[in-house]
Amino acid sequence: MSVEFNHTVVPSRDREESARFLARILGLEVGEPAEPFLPVATANGVTLDFATVPGDIPTLHLAFLVSEAEFDEILARLVAEQVAIQADPHGRHPGRINRNDGGRGVYFRDPSGHGLEALTRPYGSDPASELNGVTEEVPGAAMR
Repeated sequence: MSVEFNHTVVPSRDREESARFLARILGLEVGEPAEPFLPVATANGVTLDFATVPGDIPTLHLAFLVSEAEFDEILARLVAEQVAIQADPHGRHPGRINRNDGGRGVYFRDPSGHGLEALTRPYGSDPASELNGVTEEVPGAAMR
């Protein structure tokens, strides 16, 4: 049997708000509730099961590999909704995207504070790319 990643629980302050935010930004659908979870499924069958939890929420990092066309759509939605973006996970390049491995990548936060990332090329797929370390300004992007 091959091992496949199937689902994970995403703790949230408000499962509805977080699930709908992710689905809207990534162009996905929110599934039917399966108490206590609200699922969002990705194209490769992995389900993110959002759950409202009390108290402090550990910050997760969730990265999504997308096509160039999907990246354009995601970036446009982030800019339209004035969601703060950055080119790196540490916030050194606000209002920008990265060009690592010859692709494009962007980081942003969900309503519960989880670090989300959309990227068009897997890490290390082109270590010799002259675009590694390059960032580009995104007109109209929110920075904080």
